[in-house]
Amino acid sequence: METRGIEDMFDFRRFPKDAVVLLMLLVYCPVGICLMLLRIFIGVHVFLVSCALPESFIRRFIVRIMCSVLGMHVRQRNPRSRDRNTKLYICNHVTEFDHNIINLLTACNTPQLEGSTGFVCWARGFMEIHSASGQGAIGESLQRYCSTEGTPPLLLFPEEATTNGRAGLLKFSSWPFSLTDSIQPVALRVTRPLIALSTPESSWLMELLWTFFAPCTVYHVSWLPPVSRQEGESTQEFANKVQELLAGELGVVSTKITKADKAEHIKRKRHTLPQTSTVVRPASLGLGFMVQSLGTDDRRIAKMAQQVKDVLPHVPLNVIVKDLAKTNCVDTTITNLLENKEETQMEATGTSTFGSSRNSSYCSGSSPTIKPAAKTFGRSPADRHLSLQERKEALYNFARRRYIEKHGLDQEDSH
Repeated sequence: METRGIEDMFDFRRFPKDAVVLLMLLVYCPVGICLMLLRIFIGVHVFLVSCALPESFIRRFIVRIMCSVLGMHVRQRNPRSRDRNTKLYICNHVTEFDHNIINLLTACNTPQLEGSTGFVCWARGFMEIHSASGQGAIGESLQRYCSTEGTPPLLLFPEEATTNGRAGLLKFSSWPFSLTDSIQPVALRVTRPLIALSTPESSWLMELLWTFFAPCTVYHVSWLPPVSRQEGESTQEFANKVQELLAGELGVVSTKITKADKAEHIKRKRHTLPQTSTVVRPASLGLGFMVQSLGTDDRRIAKMAQQVKDVLPHVPLNVIVKDLAKTNCVDTTITNLLENKEETQMEATGTSTFGSSRNSSYCSGSSPTIKPAAKTFGRSPADRHLSLQERKEALYNFARRRYIEKHGLDQEDSH
């Protein structure tokens, strides 16, 4: 199997990138809104008619005509290839309404494997499985269904998630192919002008409204000849074979990307979107640019960070912002950075430091007049501790004076 880039298999943008097509969409927008409102009204009647009429060819024909008014056009290819004795249809998954479209062509049932149950499940045309307490229970229940005489065929989507239908097929799950030894592949291709067919995180109700808004959505259904599992062939090998057949019919590639990979890709895509609340620009770009690009709270933090940066120019800006987010106070942050020089230096450089002169390099470099309190290294731990405390006090007082002088504050206001 060939593995295709997962980015090509899903549309995260509803609207087109092309400027000409986008302009056409803007011109069409008032018409689309009017169509959507009208189709919502007609859609209620389509639902009532489908509920009132018994399952038959006449019902499917009437509902199909009414769905065309809603903008959902269905075209099928090779209808004579459909085997009436087959109990399982296998189809690729493109939209939230694929099962409804196939059901307009032939009687079939699609079980609701996850999502809403009860009235919503029934109204959307799904078959609810009451005994589904796990994947094994679902398989046993559907296997009994397929072995029961007189029941309509099952329609399953082994991809278990939708794609845009243009690049490739998700890896087929093997459990649907354990239900029967013979299946009928159904290739589904969906086209729509101006806007994307679906986006990964959109609900089925939102997708329905976009379907009503679009000029039309055309579903092309192709029936492939039935396929049987060969002797000694595992269910996964059978699934891979059917996946290759459908991929060849659709002109796409057969991938090893799974439903779980899609969910992980969506999560990663969501987390890599620009997070303006946590963006910190490098100091070389200037604090003015950062202040303009952040929100109200972040502008205040950035302004305070600049004040701290003026006093301690050698402290990295990201360290200052991190501490200000905790303290929300310029004076407290200056104190913390002076009292935790070693941790600050290690966090900024990512390397360990050795010796008190290296640990305080950014502080001592702020002014050549700052000298250690003790000219000699203390012999006892008590002397060295006292020297450290005196030096910290001297550095703190120096930074405080510099801050007060720069901003023209009174000595009393700084406390």
